[in-house]
Amino acid sequence: MWRNINSKNIKIPIVNRLKSRLLTAVKQKSSMTNQNLSTTSASPIQLPHEVDVVVIGGGSAGCHTLYHLAKRGVKAILLERAKLTAGTTWHTAGLVWRLRPNDVDIQLLANSRDMLMQLEQETGLDPGWIQNGGIFIAHSNTRLDEYKRLATVGNALGIENYVLTPQETQKVFPLLDPEAFIGALYSPGDGVVDPAMLCTALTRAASKYGAKAYENTPVDDLLITTTNKGKKIVGVSTPHGNVKCETVINATGVWGRDLIEKHGSFLPLIPMKHAYIVSETIPGVRGLPNLRDHDYSTYFRIQGDAICLGGYEPNPILLQSVPKDFHFGLYDLDWSVFDTHLNGAIKLCPPFGNYGVKSTVCGPESFTPDHKPLMGPDNAIIGLFHNCGFNSAGMMFGGGCGEQIALWVINGKPDLPMFGFDLRRFTEEQNRATQWISEKSHESYAKNYSMVFKYDQPLAGRDFQKDPLHDEMLANNAFMEEKQGWERPGFFLADKALVLPYDWYGSYGNKRHKDSAYERVLEGDLRYNTFSEHHNLIGEEALACRNNAVVFNMSYFCKLFLEGPEAEKAADWIFSGNTKRDIKKTVYTCALNNSGGVEADVTISRLSSGTGAVHDPKFEGQGYYIVAGGASAYYTYSTIRDELRQQNFKASVRDVTADVGVISIQGPKSRDILQQIVDCELTDANIPPNSTRLTKCRDVNNSRCEYGVRLLRVSFVGELGYELHVPKEYCASVYRSLMTVGASNNLRNAGYRALYALSSEKGYHLWSFDLRPDDTPLEAGLGFTCRKKGLYKGKSAIDQQRKDGLTKRIVYLTLDEQIPIWGLEGVYRNNEPVGFLRRAEYAYHLGKPFAQTYLQRADNKIIDTDYIQQGNYEIDILGKRYKAQCYLRSPFDPEGKRVLGIYS
Repeated sequence: MWRNINSKNIKIPIVNRLKSRLLTAVKQKSSMTNQNLSTTSASPIQLPHEVDVVVIGGGSAGCHTLYHLAKRGVKAILLERAKLTAGTTWHTAGLVWRLRPNDVDIQLLANSRDMLMQLEQETGLDPGWIQNGGIFIAHSNTRLDEYKRLATVGNALGIENYVLTPQETQKVFPLLDPEAFIGALYSPGDGVVDPAMLCTALTRAASKYGAKAYENTPVDDLLITTTNKGKKIVGVSTPHGNVKCETVINATGVWGRDLIEKHGSFLPLIPMKHAYIVSETIPGVRGLPNLRDHDYSTYFRIQGDAICLGGYEPNPILLQSVPKDFHFGLYDLDWSVFDTHLNGAIKLCPPFGNYGVKSTVCGPESFTPDHKPLMGPDNAIIGLFHNCGFNSAGMMFGGGCGEQIALWVINGKPDLPMFGFDLRRFTEEQNRATQWISEKSHESYAKNYSMVFKYDQPLAGRDFQKDPLHDEMLANNAFMEEKQGWERPGFFLADKALVLPYDWYGSYGNKRHKDSAYERVLEGDLRYNTFSEHHNLIGEEALACRNNAVVFNMSYFCKLFLEGPEAEKAADWIFSGNTKRDIKKTVYTCALNNSGGVEADVTISRLSSGTGAVHDPKFEGQGYYIVAGGASAYYTYSTIRDELRQQNFKASVRDVTADVGVISIQGPKSRDILQQIVDCELTDANIPPNSTRLTKCRDVNNSRCEYGVRLLRVSFVGELGYELHVPKEYCASVYRSLMTVGASNNLRNAGYRALYALSSEKGYHLWSFDLRPDDTPLEAGLGFTCRKKGLYKGKSAIDQQRKDGLTKRIVYLTLDEQIPIWGLEGVYRNNEPVGFLRRAEYAYHLGKPFAQTYLQRADNKIIDTDYIQQGNYEIDILGKRYKAQCYLRSPFDPEGKRVLGIYS
């Protein structure tokens, strides 16, 4: 369904009439098109000698950023190479839609819209905001289910919306044919904004707070010095002189890479041509809502008495770069690319086909590998921040993201959990991989209007990173998933389903794969109102772990060594738990921000200096072995590295993820099986829970070989279990030995789908889902990770929260009905909204759908045990509420006996 992006190719006679008119119409491009702009002004430009922050780029992102900095008292200037809105902002459609399948996106978009609504009152200037509403059109029941999901999270977050029948939709937009679709989602608070009016209002408002925007002032280079912490911003150079500063914000859009690559920093960004057409006057259009038809890959923006029509096609034109002087330039529209949007638009809105085209707009836009902006601190240059790569959504996200980047600079962190926007969601290797960036950005563009499913997987950019057990996983018929560039096993099949080379969805002369077993398997996950086709298969893996034993390949997990003369002091500051434990003790703990929010959750083991092997490092001072989730590995590494720099600790952190594999054996029989290949006693006395030691594994297939490994007794699923941390060259041999000795006990492989279901059922956390930088350990039920003695980052916030009580608190919900939940479903207590599902899985041992949510009261009062226990709870699933049972902690093994090996 969604794979065939161009499947809605409806042939109707009126298309030919429209195309004829398109070819003969006079294209009235903007009067600003391709005009030459002088880089000098009538009077000499006098730049300040020194400021706090320089914002580069005068488009939506830059102007919003300047405004939010200035409003908070920051001495900032904006430098624009040409005129405000030059580049991509001036030709944007300017649509603002708030309902998206992500709560952070919704909050950012709501913040953008709220700012637009109050800006005129604040500045006396009209920002060009028109609240004419927005409609999403559905042509299938699955698409309508997606919109019902958006409606539930919208209701939970206070976004007014309505699911409409075709007839009801026609009353809102009379020009639509109600026979052409099956339903719609209507958000009356959405609208459109004029970019020129907005940027004018923002910069003038910023000037009232002491900031200033300078046009015709290109930044020739970043001024950088090298310190013992690395490269650092000290200013910028321009034709009008240098400006000293310690912070620069790159808001240059499609030119985002140009200034930084010479300094060894790279962004995963690629420019593409993006287009829309403007119709002649169409009677009856004025005042109607904007419209998105995702199935037909089409949007309507109402512009006075005309319709702007655009969308996302399967074969966008990729650009290597955009000329520096392409300030207000446009490209000729390539109808062979744009034609894909016309047929569906005319079927949906027949009057549209009766009118010609007044003008076409085809300009450059910046796109990224996951269709999300690139924000936050640079990976290589201290003091450089980014706020670019907005994927043609800069007007929508500009206000919300401009506020967050301003807070990031001022406070060292944003207010919202911005990991999905943070540049550090990509590794440095990904940022440099041009082919990977091109493939991923193309697929994200082409699938921008495709349905969003929880377990969808990309076809582009695969096999970028392979762990040491990759071939073993494929030999055992693993269905592979991709996370942060790594391939990992999702579950295991009876037959092979290999990822094939990217075929660009048949575009650019490539042929679509005629038969892809991988895509056939993937189709079984693409649904909303029924369980995955692989639900029972994953359940078999999960129950094998609960009842017997399984092996998880966790090799892509983040593995770091913290070492140096002040490593102990650094660990004491960075982590909330007590890391001054005995050698070989493993501690679960968190790294917090100044507000007490969780930036990372890790296990950390105190080590003694060893032989120098990768699993047994040699070091001076103290050493720690840190393990964290793989999906946020680079973010975790960066968080620790940056804190070491900021606090001037004489310590370093190094990433050994690619050099060490992790073989995890979990389940009641794990000890008996593992004991057959290790040379140490796996008794509680010798290796108690939450500990580590060095050992050797014998090779049962080669009696002359044994391999040094690090053994940890830890569990991510709530069972008796162990992890073998193995140098990469020995991983395959150790894995095969383990599977050989476990065969008599029916040891089997299990993938990440089972692992996540098991960890959720136990009540363990998954960072960036039910544990984020806006959640404190106390709110998340992790108070035990926060020591009461000694200083650590975020401790004052934790101490204050202990004193004041919690206004937000995690709880666990189960459903008696056998109905799938995916996350984002609204949660109601006594018929009042109190949150949404942060994480949703199926608890196979309990035999029920299972979820985590944070409860918050509308009056923001304290949430105590009585409040939780005295409520009646419901979960809104596709517009229908289902009764839920609420627990203070997971009902699975609440006493934690199983992880101790107690199964009686």
